[in-house]
Amino acid sequence: MKTSQFVPVDNEILRALSTKPGAYLFRDIQGSVLYVGKAKNLRSRVRSYFRSQEDLSPKNQQLVRLIDSVENIVVGSETEALILEANLIKEHRPRFNILLRDDKKYPYIKVTVGEPFPRVYVTRRIVNDGSRYFGPYTSVNQMRQALEVVNRLHTVRSCRYKLPRDGPDRPCLDYHIHRCKAPCVGLQSEAEYRGMIDEILRILEGDTEAIRSHIEVRMMEASGSLDFELAAKMRDVLSGLDALVREQRVHLTQGGDIDIVGLARDDELGVGVVLKVRSGLLLGRVTQRFGKVREETSEDLLSSLVSRNYLGVGDEGMVDLPRTVLLPSHFPDQGLLERVLTEVAGHRVRVTVPQRGEKLRLIELAEVNARQAMEDRIVALAYSADRAEDALFSLQNELGLKVVPRLMVCFDVSHMQGKETVASAVVFRNGEPNRAGYRHMRIKGDWGNDDFQSMQEAVYRYFRRRLDEGAPLPDLAVIDGGKGQLSAAQNAFDHLALRDVAVVALAKKEEEVFTPGKKTPLRLDRRNRALHILQRIRDEAHRFAVRYNRKL
Repeated sequence: MKTSQFVPVDNEILRALSTKPGAYLFRDIQGSVLYVGKAKNLRSRVRSYFRSQEDLSPKNQQLVRLIDSVENIVVGSETEALILEANLIKEHRPRFNILLRDDKKYPYIKVTVGEPFPRVYVTRRIVNDGSRYFGPYTSVNQMRQALEVVNRLHTVRSCRYKLPRDGPDRPCLDYHIHRCKAPCVGLQSEAEYRGMIDEILRILEGDTEAIRSHIEVRMMEASGSLDFELAAKMRDVLSGLDALVREQRVHLTQGGDIDIVGLARDDELGVGVVLKVRSGLLLGRVTQRFGKVREETSEDLLSSLVSRNYLGVGDEGMVDLPRTVLLPSHFPDQGLLERVLTEVAGHRVRVTVPQRGEKLRLIELAEVNARQAMEDRIVALAYSADRAEDALFSLQNELGLKVVPRLMVCFDVSHMQGKETVASAVVFRNGEPNRAGYRHMRIKGDWGNDDFQSMQEAVYRYFRRRLDEGAPLPDLAVIDGGKGQLSAAQNAFDHLALRDVAVVALAKKEEEVFTPGKKTPLRLDRRNRALHILQRIRDEAHRFAVRYNRKL
């Protein structure tokens, strides 16, 4: 059970906050979430931000200056607060929280064990439907190897029928090319099919020794009966099984289900790695990146990595929980996390920091992986920065700008049949999105379908506020549209006596670039990096405006 309360930051109301466990959200004057935290005692934790500024880190001092209101959500226990915090951070992605930058969904192999005739296939979506999920597979090659072994060994159905209720009248092509034994029409019994699935589950769990012996027996029997085609097939299955085991093997004196956490950091970049070992086999590696970590402690990074790896991803985080989680160091919520995982898993989950022996060597292995991932990322960032720098210089040259457009803003207008007209302003810094600078607004004027007037209002309001606040002005403003939208933006600039910001418009259909004072639009080569960066910021502004409009 949980209750939510939204309050302004006021001393009297801060004193009236609940003393129960829960999560709290700090919001700015626009209602955007700045920070999400959790507490055993909400009143004590929230008030600690507003006592002495001298006791706060520079980052938290900046946070407190921006807080306009507090929302607190009371829950029944500290455990619920931990889970709620992780989910709120994933939902809101607050700028002052440590954010995991790698949101890609890794694939899993799904076995629908709840069906009479289970299917085996790849998915990136975890559903709490009683199925077994194996992964995540960060190596596509490793996942394909596992599936290849499964497909060579057994003929699993690929159809989506709900058997036996909705089966077809006759077998499909897979039956005729020996890829399925047609359980859909009763040519394979449920017991035989289930035995096949049990073997597949053991392979995916890493229990390959018994399966290997069984395959060797089948190969010898086939060879003895002169069924050389089957013998060759079993030989190929053995080869695939051996290759899979070689790639996955982690040297443990005793097999076990263990997650091993490694962490690496360098200036502003941090990388966390979770190695997933099941029955002594390395089944996957999850890599997460952190940004802006200079002021964060390693304990805070570790807490964010571990909590959100298991708690902030819905059902996905709870798939195939291990018996042991190995950490490189302790962090404050370690005991609480252990209790939560034990409760969810239905078995004891130990969260521990090894001091010696092979488990310490596993931590060292995870940290080697984290350092390598960080170095790879640094190289990739440097390459990306070089490409962005080239694109910005190209853009300056093509448009004849006075300065390199390192700070850019792009405007787009979106409406539904002239109603609920909205505008977006997205910011690129050094050629990359700067989401902290994104803004959206409802158009106040009754302009109907007049995109020109709506654009003029949006540009005027955005720059009026920048000027009033003394905020840095962009080097280049990009308008989503053609000559009419460009003229509207120029009218806004004239009203503001704004002369130091260059402005262009990019029309979608022919990707023509309109510039002030020129009748003929600029047509850049489709491979030109200057055009690419204009397209990226234009498309991002359009996406952001449409998303806001759909929320209204």
